[in-house]
Amino acid sequence: MPQLLLEVNGQQRTLEPGQSYTIGRDPQADLPFDDARVSWRHATISFNGASWQLEDHGSTNGTWIGGGRTLHTQLLPGTVLNLGNAENGPRLVFSAPVAQPVAQPVGQPMGQPPVHEAETYRHTPPAQPMGYQQQGAIPQQQGYQQQAGYPQQGATSYQQSPQQQGYPQQGAIPQQQAQQPQQQPYPGVHQDFGHGVGGGPAGYVSERNPTMIRNLTSAMRMVRIGRALDNDIVVSDLQVSRHHAELRQLTDGRYEIVDLGSHNGIYVNGQQVQRQLLGPQDRLTVGHSSFQLVGDQLQEFIDNGPVSFSAHHLTVEVEHKGAKKVLLNDVSFGVPEKSLVAVIGPSGSGKSTLLRALTGYRPADRGEVLYDGRNLYKQFAELRQRIGLVPQSEILHKELTVRTGLKYAARLRFPGDTEPSERERRIDEVLYELRLDKRAENRITALSGGQQKRVSVALELLTKPSLIFLDEPTSGLDPGMDREVMQMLRGLADDGRTILVVTHSVAELALCDRLLVMAPGGSVAYFGPPDEALHFFGYETWADVFQAFENYPDHDWAGRYKGSVHYQQYAAAVDGVAVQQAPVNQQPVLPPKPQSWGSQLWTLIRRYLSVIGSDKGFMALSVILPAVLGVVSTVVPATFGLRANPHGTNNAAGTIMLVLAIGACFSGAANSVRELIKERAIYERERATGLSRSAYLMSKIIVLGFFSLLQGTIIAAVGFSTRKLPTSGLLFSSAPAIEMAIGIILLSFTSMMFGLVISALVKTAEKTMPLLVMFAIIQVVFTGCLFQLFDKAGLAQLAWLMPARWGVATVGTTLDLGHMMILDPAHMNDHDGLWKHSVAQWAIDAGMLVVLSVLLAFVVQRLLRRHEPEVMQKG
Repeated sequence: MPQLLLEVNGQQRTLEPGQSYTIGRDPQADLPFDDARVSWRHATISFNGASWQLEDHGSTNGTWIGGGRTLHTQLLPGTVLNLGNAENGPRLVFSAPVAQPVAQPVGQPMGQPPVHEAETYRHTPPAQPMGYQQQGAIPQQQGYQQQAGYPQQGATSYQQSPQQQGYPQQGAIPQQQAQQPQQQPYPGVHQDFGHGVGGGPAGYVSERNPTMIRNLTSAMRMVRIGRALDNDIVVSDLQVSRHHAELRQLTDGRYEIVDLGSHNGIYVNGQQVQRQLLGPQDRLTVGHSSFQLVGDQLQEFIDNGPVSFSAHHLTVEVEHKGAKKVLLNDVSFGVPEKSLVAVIGPSGSGKSTLLRALTGYRPADRGEVLYDGRNLYKQFAELRQRIGLVPQSEILHKELTVRTGLKYAARLRFPGDTEPSERERRIDEVLYELRLDKRAENRITALSGGQQKRVSVALELLTKPSLIFLDEPTSGLDPGMDREVMQMLRGLADDGRTILVVTHSVAELALCDRLLVMAPGGSVAYFGPPDEALHFFGYETWADVFQAFENYPDHDWAGRYKGSVHYQQYAAAVDGVAVQQAPVNQQPVLPPKPQSWGSQLWTLIRRYLSVIGSDKGFMALSVILPAVLGVVSTVVPATFGLRANPHGTNNAAGTIMLVLAIGACFSGAANSVRELIKERAIYERERATGLSRSAYLMSKIIVLGFFSLLQGTIIAAVGFSTRKLPTSGLLFSSAPAIEMAIGIILLSFTSMMFGLVISALVKTAEKTMPLLVMFAIIQVVFTGCLFQLFDKAGLAQLAWLMPARWGVATVGTTLDLGHMMILDPAHMNDHDGLWKHSVAQWAIDAGMLVVLSVLLAFVVQRLLRRHEPEVMQKG
C-alpha cells in the first residue's frame, strides 16, 4: 500500500494508507486550514485498498481540480487540488515520496509556517503543480518561469564613489554621469514589439503555459463556457455569467464564438463582440480567462495575478494660455511580476497625470502602456477589468459598515446572475485576506485611517485585479499607519499582484521593489531599487533631493539619469522599444454593465437610503428646517383674502407667498447641493466599472425628490393652516389648499434639481454654500412679489428660468393673485398674466416647473460626464 506525499506552500506531509485524513477549518482536523474559504469539515482523504481518494463533504466553496469542481476524485502523484477557490484557494500538491518529508507540527494549520520559520516562509515560492487528470483535458504544468538577468534589489551596480561618478553634492549643481551601456534583458517584455491583431504582439502567442487544454473532436459541435457547473468549460470567476458564451463548430470546420447575453461580454483580441469567427491567432477573453485555438485544441490561460507591466515613451500635453504645456515628458519604465513600485516626486512633477495615463483613464497623447505585452489603450475595454484603482479620496460611503459597503459594491460590480451567497463568500475572502474580518460590522468612519484604506483596497480586490494603483494612500496618516498600509501593499504584491503607489511619504520605501522618481516637468529622474536612490542622487535625505529639484529647475535630470548605469539596467530595454508616436485614436469606451439598468437603480436607491438612514442628524434636519420656515411665514399678519385695504387689494398676501416660496427653494436646494460633490470619487470609480450614469442620477432624483416632497408638504401645511384660504379652488373646488400645496411641492422639487446642478458644477464642497445663498437671493428677486416684473422686457423673460417665479404663479392662480396684488398704483388695470385665475394657467405654471426639472436633469447628466474617466467622456 503506497504512501502519498502532500505538499502545501512548501510544507510536506506523508499520508499513510492505514488511516484517513480530515480536511477543514476545525482545529481538530488532521489537516487544519486557517482560511475562511475552507469549510469547517471540508473533505476527507483516504486509501480504499486500491487507490487514494478525496471525498468532498458538500463544502460551501468546493474542491477544485483543473478549474472544475469535484465531489469525489482519485489522487495520483501529480494531482493538484484547490480548496475553496479554483484560482487562489489553498493548493494541495500530491506526489510520490522520494525523501524524508518535513513533519507538519501538531495543531499547526496547513498553509501556515511554523513560528520559527515564518520569515523564511514569506519568501518561499508556492509549489508548482505537476499536472492533473481530467476528462477531456490534457494536463499541463501551471506556474510562471522566473527570468534571469534582472537586477536584484540591493545589488550595487557601480563601483565608483558618488564624487567619482559626478553625483551632485549638497549645494552644488548636479553634473551629468557618463557610464558605459550595460544592456540587461528585461523580464516580461516581448522582444518583438510589432503590433498585430488588437494591438498586441504580432501573432499573439502567450508566454504562459496553458492552465487547461481541451481536445475539440469532430463530434463536439458546441462548447459552452460559463460559471455554472453544467457548462462544458467551467470558469470559476464572478466576472463571468452562469452561461456566458458558446464556441460553435460550423459546417466548414471553423469555430464561431457567440455571446449568450452575458453581463460583462466577450472579447476577441481586446474588442468586445457578440458573434465572431475565431482563427488560430485570435485570443478570446471571458472574465480573467483567455482561450486560444491551437490546431484541434482549445487552450485556456487564466490571469490569476502575476503579470508584467511597462510604459513606453508616455507624453501628455495640454493647452495652457495658448501654448503647449508638457505634463508628462517621454516616461518609460517597466516592472516585473509581483512587484511593489513607489512613485515619488515634488509637486508638479506629473505623478497624478502619470497615474491616469497608466490606468487608461486619461490616455497619453503619445506612447503606450503594455499589460503583459498587450496595449492597454487599444484593449482598454477588456483590460480595465484587470486593473484596480484606489484614489486618494475614499471610494466607499463612510457612514456604512464595512460589510454593508462591500455588499452594495459587489452588487454593482458582479453579474446580475450572481447569487447572494457567492457575493458573500467573495466578501468574506477579501475581508479575511486584509485582516478586516473582525471589523466587518464596524462603521467605516469608526476605523483608523490605515483600516479605512484597507477597506478601499478590499473593494478593489473583489474583482481580483492583477494590477492595483493607489494614489496617496498614506496621505494624512501617522508614521505607524503609514507603515501598516505599506506593509499591506507589500503583502499584496507577494501574493501575486503588481502594485504601483503614488506617495509623498518616503519613510517606508525600503519595502518596495522599485522606485520611480519624477522630476519637475514630468520626466524620469530615477528608476531602480529604492535603497540605491539616495546614493544615485548623492544626497543623504530626500528633503535634500527635492530641494535640489527646486534649486536647479533647468538641470537636465532626465538626461543625467539616461547616462547612468541604472538606466541601462532597469529601463534601457523598455525605452528602446519603438512605439506608435502618433496620438492613439481612442474611441469612447463604454464599460459593460454587469447589472441591468433597473437592478442598478434599485441597488443605488437602497444604498443611498442606507447612507441617509445612518445620518440621524440629516433626517431630523430634513423635518425641522421646513417646519421652521413654515412657522416663519405665520409671523406675517395678513390673510389670503381681498379687501385688505380701501383699494380692495391685499399686497401682504404676496409677502406671505414670498416667504413660503423662498423657504421651499432653500430647503429643496439645501438637500442636494452637496450630494454629488461629496461622492465624486465614488462615482468616477464606479462609472469606470460599469455604473450607468442615468441610473445613478435617477437614484438621486428619486430619493431626494421624496424628501423634497415631504419638505414641501410640511411648509405648505404649516404656512396655509393658519390662514383663511379661498372658499373654492380651480381643480379641487372644495379643497383649494391641495392645489396650492402642489405648487409649493413642485417648487421644492425643482429647487432640489438646481441644487444638483450646483453640486455637479463645483470642484470643491466649500463652494456649494456660497452658491446656495446666491441661488436663494436670486429667487427672492424673481418671485414677482417685490415689484411689477411682468412688464419689464428682458427681465420678465429671464424670470422664466427661475423656479420661484413659476412656483408663486402656480399658487397665485388659485388665489387670483393678479387681482389681489397691485404693486404699481399707476397701473391698476395691469395684471400679471402668469397669475391669471384659470385652470389652463394653473396647468401651464405647474407644467413649467416640471419642464424646468427635466431640463435641469439633462444639464446634470451632461455635467456628470466631466467627472468620468476621460476615455469615456464622449460616450
